[in-house]
Amino acid sequence: MNYVFQFGDVFNAWPELLLGAWLTIRLSGLAMTLGLVVAVICALGKTQGPRPVRWLVDLYVEVIRNTPFLVQIFLIFFGLPRVGLRLDANEAALLAMVVNAGAYCTEIVRAGIETIHKGQIEAGLALGLKPLQIFTHIVIFPALKAIYPALTSQFILLMLTSSVVSAISAEELTAIANNLQSQTFRSFEIYIVVTAMYFAMSLMFAGAFALIYRAVFARSDAAR
Repeated sequence: MNYVFQFGDVFNAWPELLLGAWLTIRLSGLAMTLGLVVAVICALGKTQGPRPVRWLVDLYVEVIRNTPFLVQIFLIFFGLPRVGLRLDANEAALLAMVVNAGAYCTEIVRAGIETIHKGQIEAGLALGLKPLQIFTHIVIFPALKAIYPALTSQFILLMLTSSVVSAISAEELTAIANNLQSQTFRSFEIYIVVTAMYFAMSLMFAGAFALIYRAVFARSDAAR
C-alpha cells in the first residue's frame, strides 16, 4: 500500500472539529431530553388513555419505527415548508431527532410503566396521595429506574445517528467533517479522527449516564 497518511490538515482544523463535536453533544442532549418527555406522554397515553389515543400513539410509533430516519429528516426539512412551516437545518434536525427518539423510547417507557403492580397504585390512593404524587413516586420513578439501561443505550444510539442530519447541512460533527474533506481531500484521515471522536463521545455519555444513575437512583436505594 502506497498511501501516505497526512494528519497535518486534520489537526490544523482541530478547532472546527471540536466545535462540531460540541454541537453534536448539544443537539443530542436536547433531543434526548425532549424525546424522553414525548415518550413519557405517549407511554401514558398508550397505557392509560382512551382507545383513540392508544390508536394514535400506536400509529405514531409504527410509522416512525418502520421508516428510515433520513426520510423523516427530509420530510420535515423539505416537506413542512410546503404547508407554511419553515425550519432552518438545525431546527429541522432537532425536531426529527425528538420525533424519532420519542417513538423508540415510548415502547421502552411503556414496558417500564407496566412493571408497576396495580396494588402499589391502590396503596398510594389508600394513603391519600395525590395523582401527581402517585405518578412521580410510585409509577414513573421506579419505571425509569427499571428501564434506565435500555434508555441510555437508545440515547447513545441517537447521538450516533445524529450524523445523518448532515444530509441537510445541520451544524454537527459529520457536517463539519464533510466540509473539511471537500477542502483538504484527506478523507481517510478526517474520518479516522471523526470516528475516534464519536467513540469518545459515546464513552462520555455512558459515563455521564452512570453518574446520573448513582446520583438519582442509587441514592434513593441507600435512603431506604
